[in-house]
Amino acid sequence: MFTLRGTWMRGGTSKCWLFNAVDIDPYVDDTVGLDAVLTAAFGSGDPRQLDGVGGGSSTTSKAAIVRRSSVPGIDVDYLFAQVAVEEATVEWGSDCGNCATAIGLYAVQSGLVAVDDTTTVVRMRNRNTGAVLQAEIPTPGGHVPSEGTAAVPGTTALGVPVGLTFTGLATDRVTLLPTGQPVDHITMAGSVFAGSFVRAGAPAAFFAAEDLGLTGAEGVAALGPVVSTLVDLRRQAALAMGLVGPSDPVTHAVPKVGVVGPPVDYRTATGDLVRADDYDVSVRMLSMMAPHPAIGLTSAVAVAAAATVQGSVVAARARIGWPGSLRIGTDAGVLRVDHAVDEHGILQTVTLHRAVRRIATADLFVAPAVPALVG
Repeated sequence: MFTLRGTWMRGGTSKCWLFNAVDIDPYVDDTVGLDAVLTAAFGSGDPRQLDGVGGGSSTTSKAAIVRRSSVPGIDVDYLFAQVAVEEATVEWGSDCGNCATAIGLYAVQSGLVAVDDTTTVVRMRNRNTGAVLQAEIPTPGGHVPSEGTAAVPGTTALGVPVGLTFTGLATDRVTLLPTGQPVDHITMAGSVFAGSFVRAGAPAAFFAAEDLGLTGAEGVAALGPVVSTLVDLRRQAALAMGLVGPSDPVTHAVPKVGVVGPPVDYRTATGDLVRADDYDVSVRMLSMMAPHPAIGLTSAVAVAAAATVQGSVVAARARIGWPGSLRIGTDAGVLRVDHAVDEHGILQTVTLHRAVRRIATADLFVAPAVPALVG
């Protein structure tokens, strides 16, 4: 058993354990060892993660290792980990925008970046994907915030307002559309499913809700019967996008997968009525193997990217209210996404606004199954 210091933070609708690289590097020297440390710390292998700090769901079983960056123009590098719940495994192929907003505030609160007199900008590089993100935290008078009054759909908890901008998303349509097509069709068990596959924020596959007998505006519980179908569609999309080969093991983190439908009246998980006029497109996503209670930020970026592609599953079902903004209807409420395109209509940046709070700093007592990991 050894002691590992970590910081527990809520970013938007996710909770993440953040570890400074100087605290975790002495115990592990590669991602194989890191898998063992994180799954032991989180208590993975148990659906309740009873013997660890995981919360028993994909949105509360996340981690990141953060370090100062040596890359010019980048303040911090981070490695994001989606820690599985029922299996002792870790997915390293993606990112989490909610956790990235927490990392931005963490970098300021931990002294990893210099604090500005008005707004501190933290430039971050996700080592999993190479994506560069920018977090903006209000620091009036050079004061580092510990609490705030910002709120986001999906939780009544308040936090420090953090603006998160994804940059350099796609230089051309070839990068954005891995298959080269705005719509691909997958045939399974005699049924045909229309999907759009994009790379922006995270690799994502969006399928027409009506092909699964849905509107796209259902509550999380109603998605249960189609989860297995979406899992199978994700595998087919991963093959089509070149993310895996036919003999590679199945991954449940990428591509992100969900269903898309036109705006209709619906009620959120808390019973609030959302009118069709109040948003532009309905989206319901999976997170690992279960319906997501809201939407991950990287998935929201991918939705915005797909909305810029004429004829895509998203664009064909979205009612765009005004240029530069997309309102996504989720089971938690409406998420507004601000985006900018170049003269060719290629998505350049996407900005989302989150609420972040530091919950705790703690010493975790970790007993990995591999004795060699003990320093």
